[in-house]
Amino acid sequence: MSDPTYLTLDGLTLRYGDTVAVEKLDLAIGKGELVALLGPSGCGKTTTMRAIAGLLAPSAGTIRLDGADITRVAANRRQIGLVFQSYALFPHLTVFDNVGFGLRLKGLRGTALRDKVEAGLTSVGLAVYAGRKPPELSGGQQQRVALARSMVMEPKVLLLDEPLSNLDARLRLDMRTELQRVQAQTGVTMIFVTHDQAEALALADRIVLMRAGRIEQIGAPEDIYNRPVSRFVADFVGFENIFSIRDGKLWAGEVAVPLPAALPAVAGLAFRPRSVALGAGPLSGVVRGVSFAGGTREYVLETPFGPIKAEADAALPAHEPGAAVAFDLPVDKAAPLATD
Repeated sequence: MSDPTYLTLDGLTLRYGDTVAVEKLDLAIGKGELVALLGPSGCGKTTTMRAIAGLLAPSAGTIRLDGADITRVAANRRQIGLVFQSYALFPHLTVFDNVGFGLRLKGLRGTALRDKVEAGLTSVGLAVYAGRKPPELSGGQQQRVALARSMVMEPKVLLLDEPLSNLDARLRLDMRTELQRVQAQTGVTMIFVTHDQAEALALADRIVLMRAGRIEQIGAPEDIYNRPVSRFVADFVGFENIFSIRDGKLWAGEVAVPLPAALPAVAGLAFRPRSVALGAGPLSGVVRGVSFAGGTREYVLETPFGPIKAEADAALPAHEPGAAVAFDLPVDKAAPLATD
């Protein structure tokens, strides 16, 4: 079993001038984990990554790696690799020389250098491209060169800043598989920053979902996706119908939802569109929008308590815009929210 405290952040506070970007953040990451720092722009995820890399000095707190306090250690002495969103490759150097650049700075030469670089390129499937230059490669290939360049330095932790954001949809899928393969093959601890929930859900062993410089929820992808703890998390991972529970009633803003089902003793309930039962139930609405989405149809219903988003199998007869539709919000299919 890996050490669950291989990398720890204790009471980490990070500032930009008078602005607190991250406040008293505590986080423990195990050796060999693949962890996503997920959240909207401005939540503190990239700032946290920069502090781990040594590019930003904390105002308070400590960072420990493999038993050593690295809070004030220079970035180039932390044994932490960083793959930038822009790849940061040297366009005038070959793929071989890009991957070997850091090794040369460490004094490696000759056969030892060649063997390291060739092994690194082989690990990302680019050995045959060693003599090419970055402009001659696709975006996905450039990303793999950047990954190999970091991996040959044998980092204790590899940080990836929005690693797939510059790729098209097909290449993103390919690179997800590639990152998982490399991580499984090498066992390196990986932390990647992303605002894309699908990317985090597909790649990570654990997700750290951040909001306004704090951690909102930590958990396995299945936990984050199916069991959000708050309205913010539920909204972020696609629960588009979110209600408060007050005085034993379900509320949409200041309007009570006339739902006869007994409600649990929680702060709120969140329903995904597919959990809304169309065609029968105690509630009714008018179809204001419908769109075909392959295997399903997505609906927007106008109701007395606000818009409801629903989803139904595309094989079923479609509800036309303007039609009145009965529906239900099955409480047993909702995610209970601990905080609203």
